[in-house]
Amino acid sequence: MLSSLPPGLLLIIGGLLIPLLAGRRNGERPGLPLQVGLVLIPLLSAWHLLSIPVGTEIQVSLFDYELTLIRVDRLALVWGYIFHIAALVAAVYSLHVRDPVQHASAFTYAGAAIGAVFAGDLITLFVFWELTAITSVFLIWASRSERSYAAGMRYLIIQVGSGVLLLAGTVLRVQQGDGLRFGLLGPIDDIGTLLIFIAFGIKCAFPLLHNWLQDAYPEATPTGTVWLSAFTTKLAVYALARGFPGTEILIPIGTLMAAFPIFYAVIENDLRRVLAYSLNNQLGFMVVGIGIGTPLALNGTAAHAFCHILYKALLFMSMGAVLLRTGTAKGSELGGLYKSMPWTASFCAVGAASISAFPLFSGFVSKSLIMTAAAEEHHTFVWLVLLFASAGVFHHSGIKIPFFAFFAHDSGKRVKEAPVNMLLAMGATAVLCIVLGCMPGPLYALLPFDIDYAPYTTAHVMTQLQLLMWSALAFTFLNRTGIYPPELPSTNLDSDWFYRRAYPEVVRSLVATGTAALSRVTEAGKSVGGVGLAVIRALHDPRGVFGRTWTTGTMVLFAAILLFFYLVVYFLH
Repeated sequence: MLSSLPPGLLLIIGGLLIPLLAGRRNGERPGLPLQVGLVLIPLLSAWHLLSIPVGTEIQVSLFDYELTLIRVDRLALVWGYIFHIAALVAAVYSLHVRDPVQHASAFTYAGAAIGAVFAGDLITLFVFWELTAITSVFLIWASRSERSYAAGMRYLIIQVGSGVLLLAGTVLRVQQGDGLRFGLLGPIDDIGTLLIFIAFGIKCAFPLLHNWLQDAYPEATPTGTVWLSAFTTKLAVYALARGFPGTEILIPIGTLMAAFPIFYAVIENDLRRVLAYSLNNQLGFMVVGIGIGTPLALNGTAAHAFCHILYKALLFMSMGAVLLRTGTAKGSELGGLYKSMPWTASFCAVGAASISAFPLFSGFVSKSLIMTAAAEEHHTFVWLVLLFASAGVFHHSGIKIPFFAFFAHDSGKRVKEAPVNMLLAMGATAVLCIVLGCMPGPLYALLPFDIDYAPYTTAHVMTQLQLLMWSALAFTFLNRTGIYPPELPSTNLDSDWFYRRAYPEVVRSLVATGTAALSRVTEAGKSVGGVGLAVIRALHDPRGVFGRTWTTGTMVLFAAILLFFYLVVYFLH
């Protein structure tokens, strides 16, 4: 019976029941029933997924269409497993949170993302796709600030817009006879497929469609950002891997994604925004892998998504702990926290080493698959850009995040270490990052295609160490000479400037110009009307030509004149 339910549905149901477990404990620490439920719900959902045999497909009829509610294959299972791990870790990290709305929205959000991964048709995908948007926005609004409300509204509009494009593309494909099956959708040779591709691209934060990520994620709560970092964009990566593998346009798109966020991350002061840009950078590697489309490249995308969810969550968890204890995540206001938060600093260092692809850490065994695939397919320029991006990510996430948060100058802040549940979640994630880096075999066994790849070759290890050491030397040189951008309170312009500043200004200018023109037209109308009224008054006023009383003789004269003209016209006719 349970095997006929879509994976993730237990998370959604559990999320809806969480307010009942929370009871009425406003202002109090979460009760034991709620804390037990937060841990038990993702475990039950994971058990449910494991009970469904590989190869299962469950279809239902809706009107004249067949909907595939469940499709379990090796590609979907990679995301299914890591999404459940992320939900469990994030739940433990959130045990101290007193707000049942956050817990409910987080679990329904995670369940919707998992349901979308195992959807076998575009309508089922659309339903879960939109549910992720509607539920996740509450994690942003939960900060209960004016900035978070505005950012959440922008996030919701963009995410729902992505779903609308997905639905429109689906309708067009059905009309032209392509059906509802969610499988290989490319090539992009019709409007319907293009709309679906753009819908996936919005959620994946393609260039110029990306800034909802840096706008919204840093405005979420410390725990909410951890949940957000795990699901939305990785669901889009899965959708691209399922629908558009080998689509060559993804190679330059992913290459640009891997490169351009580096420059923003280096100058950004808010460390959670730095991580948001870093997230965009890592998505670029995955998109390149999908664009290459070979089994090795797609394995690399799946492996990198798996590892990225873990180490990115670990970095966001460490910054969330810092934000919880200090009230800020700005590099200019932090420093020296290793003295009072040593465990958090240590876990952050593990996340930094993982995202930088240090040997023996998870990023090393996943990123190398994509780099190798690019080299094997002779994408030399792409390989060089990804190499540059690898060095860049070490700068802004591997060094900048732990350095300016926990070391650098001493900000004088002396705070408590992170709560125990936060430390447990960070510790478990750090262990997974190290285990995957040291023993990648179990991860490789999960990948969608059989793989025969050895990451720990002398050439690969030495090349990566040289890259990291030279990058560290460059950071040291730039920092010591004062060339490296200092951590200063600032606002950096990105593509969101066009719709947050330029567009409103253009609209205001047009409205002001139109109002002024209308005012001038109105004044001119009043002037013309005044002249007309004066003429009418002059003619029809009691003293005017037509308004005053005429004498009998004058009237007789006018009658005679009219009769004369009538007779002339009559005889001429």
